[in-house]
Amino acid sequence: MDPKDSLIEYPSDFPIKVMGATHDAFADTIVEVILAHDPTFHKGKMEVRPSSKGTYTGLTATVRATSREQLDAVYSALSGHPMVKVVL
Repeated sequence: MDPKDSLIEYPSDFPIKVMGATHDAFADTIVEVILAHDPTFHKGKMEVRPSSKGTYTGLTATVRATSREQLDAVYSALSGHPMVKVVL
């Protein structure tokens, strides 16, 4: 894909929303998954929001996107993780 065809300008900060069942290790696990693709990521770049009943946890992780391939890899890793229900 030609970089001119991308809607995203690289590098840039890119928010990714992740939802999963509430679990003590959910946020830390998501940090580890993202770190494999963005070594600059840390917990301070993530917002945590529990659902109204507390059954689910929503995270907004802001990754430093350096390429389309990197973003695809992050989405793929998150989508394939057993703790994750939805990635947007």
